[in-house]
Amino acid sequence: MVANEFQQKIAVVTGAGRGIGQTVADALRNSGAKVAALDIEFSHAGDHQFLIDVTDSKAVDQTISAVEERLGEIDYLVNVAGILRVGSLLECNDEDWQRTFAVNTTGAFNVCRAVGRRMLPRRRGAIVAVSSNAASVPRIGMGAYAASKAATSHMLKCLGLELAHANIRCNIVAPGSTDTAMQQQLWTEAQGAKNVIAGSAENYRLGIPLQRIASAENIAAVVLFLLSSNAAHITLESILVDGGATLGC
Repeated sequence: MVANEFQQKIAVVTGAGRGIGQTVADALRNSGAKVAALDIEFSHAGDHQFLIDVTDSKAVDQTISAVEERLGEIDYLVNVAGILRVGSLLECNDEDWQRTFAVNTTGAFNVCRAVGRRMLPRRRGAIVAVSSNAASVPRIGMGAYAASKAATSHMLKCLGLELAHANIRCNIVAPGSTDTAMQQQLWTEAQGAKNVIAGSAENYRLGIPLQRIASAENIAAVVLFLLSSNAAHITLESILVDGGATLGC
């Protein structure tokens, strides 16, 4: 990574109020970027926070305009905002299905469209979406989430193809089990982390070959790599960060 390359660059991070999004935002700030943190709520006050529901396309466009007016032209976008509603597909109600896609897929589209339209005439920028390894490997009890992440991943690759001529790169980071509140809601007992690492044959889940849960910092490091000049010739790519849990699938 070029020294100080993020210094004074403008980055937008969605889902920045907690978890991976907050960690990505912190990593960019620590690297010298000015970060516009977007989320529907924040657990603590900070600079350049924008309260927004990414499912509202009009509000998204207004917020992105406000970011550029306040901070300057956007160089980077990281889409992290997402929700997880668990349960079998046959028991999934309309609201859970629609809300999952509204946040995870339509929300990402809304922000990508608003930022991409502004990047295009400037012919520069990098976009990263934080997806999931569930986008490429089926999961029992996570059908709506997995389907929404698969749709988002493919949407971003299509966008990357449309923007490649303008030197705007679009890539995906696909985490596996990561030590965040979203992951912990899946743990029904004290041995939750150990159970995830061990896997579950009855649920057709391998486990994690590296024998550990990822940290949010592990994910943020790959995001910053893909935004950086070290990844200058990488676009339309998806990088799994799951400790081998999906065997690279």
